[in-house]
Amino acid sequence: MKTMTCHQLGGPCDLAHHGESADDVINAQDRHLKEAEKAGDASHQPARDEMKSRWRHPKRSLGWYRDMKQAFADLPED
Repeated sequence: MKTMTCHQLGGPCDLAHHGESADDVINAQDRHLKEAEKAGDASHQPARDEMKSRWRHPKRSLGWYRDMKQAFADLPED
């Protein structure tokens, strides 16, 4: 299990996401950003817009995805 924060994934806060894989924390970040948007949290809106763009254009976003997978791999186990 490893932990990445919203901020490490491109968001504005320090909410911790825990997962066994980079995909786990990326999906947790997506859910977090959706919830923040739904709650009207404007500080998360730019990150939410970027995340939506990545899901719509996955080939263009492979660089970000690879960077996050590497950042996750470099983290120590919790």
